[in-house]
Amino acid sequence: MAVPVWSVDPRTGKQREQVAVEATAAEVDAAVRAAARAIPALADRSVRSRLLRAAAGALEESAAAVIAAADAETALGVPRLTGELARTAYQLRAFAEVVDEGAFLDVIIDHADPAAQPIPRPDLRRMKIPLGVVAVYAASNFPLAFSVPGGDTASALAAGCPVVVKAHPDHPATSALCTELLRAAAVSVGLPADTVVTLHGFQAGVELVRHPLVAAAGFTGSVPGGRALYDAAAARPQPIPFYGELGSLNPVVVTPDAAAERAEQIGAGLAGSFTLGVGQFCTKPGLVLAPAGQDGDRLVAALTAAAGEAAPGVLLDARMRDNFLKGAASRVALPGVSAPVVPAGEGETGVRPGFVTVAAPDLDESLLEECFGPLTVVVRYGSAAELAAVLDRLPGNLTATAHLGSAEAAQEGGSAAALLARLTALAGRVLVDGWPTGVAVAPAQHHGGPYPATTSTSTSVGATAIERWLRPVAYQDTPPALLPLELRDANPLGVPRRVDGTLS
Repeated sequence: MAVPVWSVDPRTGKQREQVAVEATAAEVDAAVRAAARAIPALADRSVRSRLLRAAAGALEESAAAVIAAADAETALGVPRLTGELARTAYQLRAFAEVVDEGAFLDVIIDHADPAAQPIPRPDLRRMKIPLGVVAVYAASNFPLAFSVPGGDTASALAAGCPVVVKAHPDHPATSALCTELLRAAAVSVGLPADTVVTLHGFQAGVELVRHPLVAAAGFTGSVPGGRALYDAAAARPQPIPFYGELGSLNPVVVTPDAAAERAEQIGAGLAGSFTLGVGQFCTKPGLVLAPAGQDGDRLVAALTAAAGEAAPGVLLDARMRDNFLKGAASRVALPGVSAPVVPAGEGETGVRPGFVTVAAPDLDESLLEECFGPLTVVVRYGSAAELAAVLDRLPGNLTATAHLGSAEAAQEGGSAAALLARLTALAGRVLVDGWPTGVAVAPAQHHGGPYPATTSTSTSVGATAIERWLRPVAYQDTPPALLPLELRDANPLGVPRRVDGTLS
C-alpha cells in the first residue's frame, strides 16, 4: 500500500497537501538506473556549466513560488529564505565557473624520461574523473542551500555526476518544486531530465545508499541518522564514500582579556548568534567557555538581557520541538546548572530561547551533546587548567571560535596563539572575534571538521566540495589518439595543468 508524503505547516501542525508517495525499492532502483543513463551526456564540461547556470536562473525566475512553498513548510520566514535562494543560485553559478576553469581536474603530465634515476620513468598523465551516480540526503534546516538544488547537488553535477536526492520530509513540496526546475533546466541544455531525480521516504533513503550503481553519498543531518547511513555505505559489498555532516557544538572560548574589554558586546553578540534562525543553524554556538569573576558576570548579564528579549519562534517540525523541550528541561535540571533565561515552549507550536550556565568542574557529559534549537551552554572556567580540561573533552566540530583581547591578539607566540592551535585540532573552521553562524560561499571556505562534525576531511561548501565526487586516473604510455583531450600535449581545451613539474 502506498504511503502518502504530506506537506505540513509547522506553525499550525496541520497537513497542507499530499505531495507524493514514499518510493518503493523497485522505484528506487528505477530512479538510480535512470540517473546512471545520464552519465555519458554529462561528459561534456561545457554542458555541465550551462546546466548549473540554467538551474540558477530557473530558481530566480520562480523565486516567489519557491520561497512561498519553503516558508509554508519550514516557518523560516521570507527574509531568511530570500537570502537562502540568492545564496543557492550564487553557489550554482560558482560551480559553473569552477567547471569552465577546469583546474578541479588536477591534470598532471610527466613525460617519459629514460635517464631518470633510480629507474627510467614512463610517460604518465593523470586527471580526475567523475565517480558516477551520487545520492544526496537533503537537510531539514536549509530547504534550498543544503537540499535539492543545494551544494551537494551543485558540486556533484559540476563533477559530472547525476544526482538522486532523498528529499527531507520537512519540506517535500519545496523539494518537488525545485526538482521540477532542475529537471527542466537539464532538458533546456540538452541533458536528460533524469540527470536529477528526487525520492521520498525513510526506507527509500536506506535502499538508495545500498544501490550498487550509487557511487557516493552526501548527507546533512543528525548523528544517529548519518551514522546509520555511513555504516550502511561501508557495509556494502563494494563500499562507497559517504560524506556526512552530522553534528557540532561549535565551541566559543572567551578569554579573560576579551571579557574585560567588551563583555557586553560579546554577550549581546552571542544572543544574536545562538537564537538566529530559532537556533537551527548547524554552526550555532552551543557551548561557550567564559571566565569566572566580574567580567564574566558582565557577559552573562548582557546575554541574559539580550536572550530574554529574543522573540519566540517555530521549529521545523513537532518532533524537533518535542526533542528541544525535553533536552532543555533535562539540562536545566542537572546539578550545578542554573538557567538565567529558561528555554521553554510558547503556545502549541512555538519555543522560547534560553541558556544555562555551569561551573567547569560541574560540567556534565550531557551538556557536551548538541541540542538542536535556541539553547546554548555557558561554562564558567576559573583557570587555564579548567579551560584546557573542558577543551580536552570536546568532540570534533565544524567551527571553533576565540574571542581575544586586543593585546593578546597582536602577540606572536603567546597565549592566544596557543589557544588557536588547540582550537584548530577541534574544528574545520577557526574564527577570531566573530560568530560562526553563517557560512560564506567562497573558494577558501571549509565546512567540515573532525568526527562527528563530518565523516571525512572534505568540505561541503566552497569550490573544493567538487573533489568529493571525483577520483584520479593515471594513463601510462598511452598513444596520443587515445588520451582524453585534457591530457594531450596540445591542450586543446586549455585546462590548467602541471607539466614536468611546471604549472601552465
